[in-house]
Amino acid sequence: MRLRLLRSVAGCVAVAVLCASVPVINVRADIEDTKEKIRQAEEEHQATTQILSDTKDNIDSLSNTKGTLEGQLHQLNVELATVSDNLAELEDAIEEKEEEIEQTTADLEEALRIEEAQYQAMKLRIRFMYEKQEFTYADMLFNSKSFSEFLNKNNYIEKLSEYDRRQLDRFKETRKNVEDTKAKLEGEKAELDAYHAEVAEQQAMVTGYVNATSSEIGRYSKEIKNFEAVADAYAAKAAEEEENIAALKKQLAEEIAMSKLAAQSKWRDISEVSFEDGDRMLLANLIYCEAGNQPYEGQLAVGAVVINRVLSSVYPDTVVGVIYQYKQFSPVGDGHLALALAEDRATSACYKAADEAMSGQTNVGNCVYFRTPIEGLSGIQIGAHIFY
Repeated sequence: MRLRLLRSVAGCVAVAVLCASVPVINVRADIEDTKEKIRQAEEEHQATTQILSDTKDNIDSLSNTKGTLEGQLHQLNVELATVSDNLAELEDAIEEKEEEIEQTTADLEEALRIEEAQYQAMKLRIRFMYEKQEFTYADMLFNSKSFSEFLNKNNYIEKLSEYDRRQLDRFKETRKNVEDTKAKLEGEKAELDAYHAEVAEQQAMVTGYVNATSSEIGRYSKEIKNFEAVADAYAAKAAEEEENIAALKKQLAEEIAMSKLAAQSKWRDISEVSFEDGDRMLLANLIYCEAGNQPYEGQLAVGAVVINRVLSSVYPDTVVGVIYQYKQFSPVGDGHLALALAEDRATSACYKAADEAMSGQTNVGNCVYFRTPIEGLSGIQIGAHIFY
């Protein structure tokens, strides 16, 4: 018996392969599967367009922030240029002040030298006059031709001494003026140095702001570029999904037309159907995969849909041909039916539903499709499925 069952299953598989290789007149007639695909595709497309919209919003927000930063950077660069110009002017002023101080220092050294020379010369003349006073006056007296000449010579000596003192006072005054000028210049340079330090600090601060802002702009540019790449990818995905939805809707229209054709076409009586040995096991396991978690009425309805297709002239006339028809029952395509058959997972209720369906019983009339409920689809609802 087991050998016979295995041979029957092998025969079913062989027939399935043969059916899959032969073109079927109706193209993707499973309206249920197509509508589900459309629903899923539209949901996925909606999610894609939402992500695309959010991504574009992010790009706009980042672009606005980047634009604000670029405006700030422009202002900072203007400020930095101004600060740099001020700093350059200060450096020129300081250099000029240093040159003035250097010249004043040289002038002061020269004044000090002249003052010292004048002072030393005056000291020498005074010492000479005091040391040689008697000789000088005697010499002046004896060598003078008259008393008037003597007085004139004496007056000359006094004027010479007075001149020495005036010259010394003038050189001292010159030295003091030079010292005052130097002190003033050094004070001005100290102020310039302090201001230069402030401006240099300001320049460093603005440069830091410029670098930080430039880095931020670079970061935002990179983020915008990344989001733009994401947006491009989702835009391409959305376009592809739109094409897919359009194709599925076209397919659905064809399937609905096929469903109407099936309803209007010739139907056989159940007595005209010859079942193979493996049909019962195959149908019971398909019922298990499609409605194993549904009430018994739902399991019978799935079995009835398969038998209704066997009875319709639009579909293959065998259980194997109907179940393995290209893209009609999802458990066939995703491998769940093969796994169920390998272990014969069908329950006793699934076998009972298969037996009743194969005997011609139906609780869904001539329905040849079923699916989970979607908006706009009418039919007979049993458990979690609508039959139509």
